Amino acid sequence: MHMLTKTMANEIVKETSKRLNRNVNIMNMEGKIIATQDKSRIGSIHKGAMEVLKNKKTLTIHMNEKENWDGAQPGINLPIVFLEQVIGVIGITGDPNEMGSIGEMVKMTTELMIRQEFMDSQMEWKQRTKETIIEQLLNRHTSVNGSIDQSLSLLGLNLTAPFTTIIIQITERSVPNRTLIQDIEEIIGVKNGIVSFMNVNRIFITIFGIEEKEIQSNIESINHLFKSLNVISRMAYSLPFSTLDKFNQSYKECELTLKISDLESDIVSFAQIEAKSLIYQVDDFVAKRFSQRVLKNFNADKANTLEAFFVNNLNIQKTADDLYLHRNTLIYRLNKILDETGYDARNFNDSLILQVALWIFQKGET
Repeated sequence: MHMLTKTMANEIVKETSKRLNRNVNIMNMEGKIIATQDKSRIGSIHKGAMEVLKNKKTLTIHMNEKENWDGAQPGINLPIVFLEQVIGVIGITGDPNEMGSIGEMVKMTTELMIRQEFMDSQMEWKQRTKETIIEQLLNRHTSVNGSIDQSLSLLGLNLTAPFTTIIIQITERSVPNRTLIQDIEEIIGVKNGIVSFMNVNRIFITIFGIEEKEIQSNIESINHLFKSLNVISRMAYSLPFSTLDKFNQSYKECELTLKISDLESDIVSFAQIEAKSLIYQVDDFVAKRFSQRVLKNFNADKANTLEAFFVNNLNIQKTADDLYLHRNTLIYRLNKILDETGYDARNFNDSLILQVALWIFQKGET
């Protein structure tokens, strides 16, 4: 049964007393006053409350009856009901004849506040459980064991392959964490994903048990949602995987995707940068030796020219347009790169060598 805490009772007294301009008392299941504006009455037994707890019915005490109810003032005392159980009593001091329907309104407001507090605490508990599951999944030093199954069971979740990891890095927003989490869960379905903030501006999502086509649709919907909420962010997602021990790797791949992909892209998959990511797994000395041998005395201007040429699939006119250059100026630049490196970017085999060398060069620049 839900316990009526002193903190919650004080909040109810504060809110209702302010609106009614009357003293309001909250009594616990022992009939003790646990919250009131008259601090001298805290901890005293309220006989009227004891009667309400016994009969589970509203008790009205008139001025000429207060002597019969030790510790009570004239007023109305009503049972506080939550999930069909009486969990305390609320008393409103004053002449009952002047109150009309105030008692029932206060009772309803109180029960709504308690219900909201309970829902908030349940949501907070569920979110903490999700954070625990994510920590266990991402910790490569601990094997996935029975404790994660217990946490999943508490949430009614079943982790079934295929899995996809998503990281959303937020740079600007005015939407609370809880709202974003609830909106994302609504898109992917609470039974098909776990959503949590890793830090103040990073959201971790794992989607499981649904096919790749639907995952793509969910990712696009999340991006559309963020745009509608004016949340400025970038999203990276992993390759699908089938075992829980791959979560740590998939998370690192998403981090790398955000790091080395085009900053203008809202959504990037690891698959898009997988070839480039291989550069980050090669011994630094070997990689730099290759890049320096191929590119010789390279600089940022030449790197920008090559990158634009590769982005535009070796199309001279499109590249010239992107760089705001005359076609002949671009050809001159490409010829200069050929003269200095011995590799012709317009030739497929040479362009492949130059692309790898360029990735290594750019890695050194970041």
